[in-house]
Amino acid sequence: MGRQIIQTRALKFVKTTLLALKLNYRATLYLIQLAFLVVLSYVTLAPFYIFFTSPNIIFDRETETNPNHFYFTDFERHSSEIAAFHLDRILGFRRCPPVVGRKVRIKMELFDNAEKELRKTFFISPANNICFHGHCKQYCDTSHAICGQPASVEVSLAALLLPERKKWKNPWKRSYSKRIAMAEWEKNDLYCQVVRQQALYNNSKRLADLMDVFILDFLIGNMDRHTYETFTVFGNDSFILHLDQGRGFGRANHDELSILTPLKQCCFLHSKTFYRLVDLHHDDMKLSMQMCCSLYRDPLNPVLSKAHLEALDRRLQIILHTIRDCIQKHGMNNVFHR
Repeated sequence: MGRQIIQTRALKFVKTTLLALKLNYRATLYLIQLAFLVVLSYVTLAPFYIFFTSPNIIFDRETETNPNHFYFTDFERHSSEIAAFHLDRILGFRRCPPVVGRKVRIKMELFDNAEKELRKTFFISPANNICFHGHCKQYCDTSHAICGQPASVEVSLAALLLPERKKWKNPWKRSYSKRIAMAEWEKNDLYCQVVRQQALYNNSKRLADLMDVFILDFLIGNMDRHTYETFTVFGNDSFILHLDQGRGFGRANHDELSILTPLKQCCFLHSKTFYRLVDLHHDDMKLSMQMCCSLYRDPLNPVLSKAHLEALDRRLQIILHTIRDCIQKHGMNNVFHR
């Protein structure tokens, strides 16, 4: 009963306050962040505010993506979700719900609290470990089970966002096909002109917000961005939520330049994003070190390997070179959304 009261009051507070500030964008940004804090403040009393996010197979920190696998078949990593949240904060975006790593006991914390149908997926493996696979469209079977060592498993826990959200198709969505290798945007260098024909993306804040998403994705190496989400209550004025970064940090020594194609084609981004990237470049403490210090506080530290941390510094340089080329070609007034 107490949990229900907490949930109702928190939900009412968030929705009422967000609606009251619908027309004030700067206040909206502040309230969204405050909403996250409200949710987290109830974590210990109301665990239903947190949902379980974990890869179907747990990899160690050194395991890299198989280069023969398609981007849409790569397994998701709990470490990527954790690191992406910290990176999102360091970049100044603050659009990723709080994520923290934790080691959970499968029997006591998951099985004992699971619904009847989910309980049916739990089993003891031949190695005498407790495993389960849940319910989903792909990879939810005994061959892709999550197994403890022997009875606990590392996971990422993310704050559950309360307001209703709308899902949008990413204009730069990949083909997601083994037969169709390239999407239209990968074959047409003028594709951004096609996207800008839609009022929503015509040199708008939404287009600049999308570039923030691609910058984050490039830094973590995430190619799996087929959709994005916004808060329904704000309509087209909502910023983009940075969700689902589980397929990042897979190849430390490979920079997937195609992720930056939208930025190259549009040459358009928030001026504040550019200046933040420049500040990170000139800071005495490199981005890799800032990430290392930030991740140190996570219970599962070390979250990233040294190679993945160093990749952040290298990729930051590539992003800045891309923006420099845009400025030289189009001029600052035409590149930045202010």
